[in-house]
Amino acid sequence: MQNIPYLDEAALKKLGITTKDVIAEIEDLIRKRSDNKAWSAAKAVIQPQSYNGDERYMMAALAAMDDPSLLAVKTVVLNPENSNHDLPQINGLVTVLSSQTGLPVAILDGNWVTAVRTAGLSATAAKYLARKDAEIAGFIGCGVQARSHLDAFCDGFPLKKALLYGRGKANIEMTKELALSRGLEVEICENFQDVVAQSDILTTSVTYTPQLKPFLEASDMKIGGFAAVTDLGAPWIKDSFSDFDILAIDDLEQEKSLPNKVANTEDIKGDIFDLVMGRVNQRTSDNERTAFVFRGLALGDLALTSLVIKKAGLV
Repeated sequence: MQNIPYLDEAALKKLGITTKDVIAEIEDLIRKRSDNKAWSAAKAVIQPQSYNGDERYMMAALAAMDDPSLLAVKTVVLNPENSNHDLPQINGLVTVLSSQTGLPVAILDGNWVTAVRTAGLSATAAKYLARKDAEIAGFIGCGVQARSHLDAFCDGFPLKKALLYGRGKANIEMTKELALSRGLEVEICENFQDVVAQSDILTTSVTYTPQLKPFLEASDMKIGGFAAVTDLGAPWIKDSFSDFDILAIDDLEQEKSLPNKVANTEDIKGDIFDLVMGRVNQRTSDNERTAFVFRGLALGDLALTSLVIKKAGLV
């Protein structure tokens, strides 16, 4: 049997994939899905929390296209217990097959794909929903997603300052160093209210646990601010989402099929497909508060997979 190429994080980073590349690939796949040339399924989730307080979150996502011939399946396990063993809380893989033959193409590090595609989807939404002159980026949670979003938003907006709020000192320090390396002024905040009230672009990436009590309100956001909500909206008070002038999610079809909704249906104006295809209005005023709530979009994983496979010369 042939050896299946495995691309780890180091190999993936060497490919030089940019935020501009990711946004363009995501938008291209959204158009292909509208033309029935790309397909994605709602993600499958296992949460065995009813047994002995088990807090694991297991997920699989599937998407495919025929040009190039690729099928990507990402499997991920989130386990808070990993921190006690000096492991990342989230780990996973992307298995890539030919969508025509089913033969293996490659295996990719799922952590890198998750970080970059999530930030890429947020950056795509921000293209339509954030103020073009955004200067202050705020972060509630300073882990991997904060850093990937910081990079993505630095690439797309004239940022001058980063506001950081989190619990892990090591993560805060790494995010601070990244912000400084991107030429930003950095302020480490002692309370989350300061971050929410001052940010032109706010990213929340609070790790979900059953014990988490929502503490963020949309009405506390800066006038004209945009929120990239990457944590299933877990730290947000759901009823406050009605205070956003525009609230978009990643996939309305997927949302309908899943039991725990990321937002009240009446508060959602559309999804990222609607934004890209022009079926829902983008920001029209500098005073609008807007948000993109991310659950997990398999088409985003496929976009990163496609870029990787093409740049690595595997197709």
